[in-house]
Amino acid sequence: MSKVVAIHQPNFFPWLGYFDKILKCDEFVFFDDCQFPKKGGAWCNRVKLLIGGVQNWVTGAIDRNYSGFRNINEMVFLNSINWQKKILKSLDANYRRHPYFNETMEVILPLLLNSECNVSTYNISTVTKISEMLDLDTSKLRKSSDFKSEGKSNALLCSLTKLCGGTTYMCGGGADGYQDESIFLDNGISLKHQNYIPKPYEQFGCDKFEAGLSIIDILMNLGWNETSRFIKS
Repeated sequence: MSKVVAIHQPNFFPWLGYFDKILKCDEFVFFDDCQFPKKGGAWCNRVKLLIGGVQNWVTGAIDRNYSGFRNINEMVFLNSINWQKKILKSLDANYRRHPYFNETMEVILPLLLNSECNVSTYNISTVTKISEMLDLDTSKLRKSSDFKSEGKSNALLCSLTKLCGGTTYMCGGGADGYQDESIFLDNGISLKHQNYIPKPYEQFGCDKFEAGLSIIDILMNLGWNETSRFIKS
């Protein structure tokens, strides 16, 4: 019997496609012990929302004052209360008039103000709670750091898939450039492409649909129940 495993970094208030992947797999592994990029931005501490009617980043400030490299589960947020307040102000200024602002903020506010400094722990807690609210199966959620995996790159993904008892690895749309299907096949693992295509939903005050935004955006527009139905459809 086929068992589909998806592996993804623990992202910061991620977009719809992230939760679509959780829905479509049998086991979802937070890739928490992979390397955090030394330079540039990362989805682990930033995401896009509509700010002033256009897509803009909202960012959790992280401590980059270290030498060498760190894994995601070794990264910490910096001056947490300051960036949290800044994001709250942005949400209030840009989403207060949306139909489901209050309903959304009842859940998002305590998640955002979480005092947890570890980036991985913070994000996993956030994704788990949002998944629970969307009526997704949270019992399938795992952490790669809990497994004794081996290898690098594609071989590491194969190792994690096998340790989960998986026979199929689900890859996202941006994986074509670095995933070698032959390595998976040599390990007895088939590839399944997520093939997620953003489906438009009504966005308050927008003339055209803006895709790729944080899950927060659709929640503000549709609420929890309708967003759950939207994902599952």
